[in-house]
Amino acid sequence: MKTILAYILTAIFYFNFLLLLVIFHPIQVLCYHLGGYGSHKRSVEILNFLLINNLRVLGCSIRFEGFDNIPNDKPYIIVSNHQSTMDIPPVVWALRNIHPKFISKIELAKGIPSISYNLRKGKSALIDRKNGSQSIREIIRLGRYIQQNNYSACIFPEGTRSKTGKMRRFQAGGIQTLLKVAPSAHILPMVVDGNYQLEKNGKFPLTLGAKLSYKILKPINPKDYDQEQLIKEVEQQIRQELNQ
Repeated sequence: MKTILAYILTAIFYFNFLLLLVIFHPIQVLCYHLGGYGSHKRSVEILNFLLINNLRVLGCSIRFEGFDNIPNDKPYIIVSNHQSTMDIPPVVWALRNIHPKFISKIELAKGIPSISYNLRKGKSALIDRKNGSQSIREIIRLGRYIQQNNYSACIFPEGTRSKTGKMRRFQAGGIQTLLKVAPSAHILPMVVDGNYQLEKNGKFPLTLGAKLSYKILKPINPKDYDQEQLIKEVEQQIRQELNQ
């Protein structure tokens, strides 16, 4: 009976997910052309709020911790572990006050309703993993952009999603490049816990009743560390929260 329910609720979840992307694509286009950056940003925030709450169809519990009262008087580099594509909506919605932008593979910038448009118009860095110089240029552009506007860049330094929840070692290159061109930025560690459970048995059916948690740790001033120590410190803090 539980398996049958999982199939039914997963179908509803995916239907809602795709419907939201399709509905919000023209909304984003209109907002961008009629109201500019601020209006477009607000439409994206609402979309991601709805995407997060769509997880409740699967019986998921969702907990946010530490997201309140983050001052927007400086740029941030949000450094998070990575467990699922559903790691993105909590960043967009819960950290909307600091204007998060993403480092994304360039393939996602075409053909996906809402998502591709937002990546292009929202000033995220679109990197070609086969072209190292292009990737560096994009990350540098993003770093300068957040420095000039006191915005934030979100990076998943594991490089790929963990299907088991066990963290991979952080890659330092992206963070170091951002820090070089955004010297005012502070590191904002973020802990994602439970999202890997959603696809524990594959994409269909999804797991019911997963406990999903998103936590922001205390901001870190990079000037208090040399860069090698900084990456290790951020990784260690996140590992400790995950009991790894």
